[in-house]
Amino acid sequence: MYRVIRNLLFRLPPEQAHSVALNGLDLAHRLRVLGAFSPKTDALPVKVMGLDFPNPVGLAAGLDKNADHLDALGALGFGFIEVGTVTPLAQPGNPKPRMFRLQEHEAIINRMGFNNEGLAHMLDRVDKRSYRGILGINVGKNKDTPNEEAESDYRKGIAAVYTRADYITVNVSSPNTPGLRDLQFGDSLKGLLYAIKDEQIKCQKQFGRYVPVAVKIAPDMDDEGIRFVASALKEAGVDGVIATNTTISREAVAGHVHAEEAGGLSGAPVREASLRVIQGLYAELGDDLPIIGVGGITDGESAAEKIRAGAKLVQLYTGFIYRGPELISETVEAIRKLR
Repeated sequence: MYRVIRNLLFRLPPEQAHSVALNGLDLAHRLRVLGAFSPKTDALPVKVMGLDFPNPVGLAAGLDKNADHLDALGALGFGFIEVGTVTPLAQPGNPKPRMFRLQEHEAIINRMGFNNEGLAHMLDRVDKRSYRGILGINVGKNKDTPNEEAESDYRKGIAAVYTRADYITVNVSSPNTPGLRDLQFGDSLKGLLYAIKDEQIKCQKQFGRYVPVAVKIAPDMDDEGIRFVASALKEAGVDGVIATNTTISREAVAGHVHAEEAGGLSGAPVREASLRVIQGLYAELGDDLPIIGVGGITDGESAAEKIRAGAKLVQLYTGFIYRGPELISETVEAIRKLR
């Protein structure tokens, strides 16, 4: 069924198809026919970051940037949903076109640029949700905020979503906000991590509840960079790391008509790069700091290999677009076989 729907959606420009698909999910959910498109996912409980996940397969940030479709997405069988990236103020993102399909590679290139309706809109949507599963909220900085003032935007994001989120993700790895990735290296990263932890502790004291914070990193790092990031995350007392975001490498899709489009490449071509970062992180961190694996999961095996490499949870995005809801149960079952 999904293959037929996907073929129709793929006749539309990618960003339009994205909107049509999400609105269609909402309609199917309201009509209570979503089950016809989504195989049942059996429970596979796992405890990570102090949270009890019904299964280890979640939806990555980016699909539902504003938490407008939480109830429908939450009914598909995901073990958790991550929304965002949300910035303190609404912003339009980069000029269109800014999303491109590479079907032969089961991949997407996007340069969306943190387009979102801002914190106030997201908080309103989250407050009105029926979904009561585990919710992660991914926060970022506004494009117009200079890197030297980025700490302020991340503090605003953490403080605003703290009472609504089950966990918070700090995004310092999108390639589509100029200079953002500079924040995941050297003194910039250490300073930002200190501010994040400080804000988390302030919120814990204010609200009487501890909400774990994870940091999302890029795949475009050498071994030394991975070791540095692992050490900085551990030293700062961060609760988790999400590996990885999209890649700026085009080696795996060289020659494709869209290969030279600016932006981050996601999907099957990121599988090996993401896996390498997970393996490198686990070699440094072991089980001291949980890893959430994302990037290039297109079937059960590509999810299982991330768990074998050291990840405790995984997330889907591009593979979900190409495969549909059946990928959720397929990945859960592949991970179940590892236990």
